[in-house]
Amino acid sequence: MPKITYIEHNGKEHEVDVPEGWTVMEGAVKNMVPGIDADCGGACACATCHCYVDAAYMPKVGTAEGMETSMLDFAEDVEENSRLSCQITVTADLDGLVVKLPRSQH
Repeated sequence: MPKITYIEHNGKEHEVDVPEGWTVMEGAVKNMVPGIDADCGGACACATCHCYVDAAYMPKVGTAEGMETSMLDFAEDVEENSRLSCQITVTADLDGLVVKLPRSQH
């Protein structure tokens, strides 16, 4: 099972085993990681699961497209490596993924 490390804005790390097929957002919510609210439940309709993907994993997760790009317009402090965690499906290739959570989502 892939391990994902979620890093809160204050630096606190949460290393979580996330089943393949889940989203990065589901891994956080189902393991009570603070900083990912997922108000819309993963429907790409709220931007409360905004995260920053570690640069080493950007080629594997890709860039935001379509509705995700539109929703990121509502997020604070968007960077080049910003993604909505509800739009990243966990695969074996994402084992070791590190995502940081923005200060605005604490």
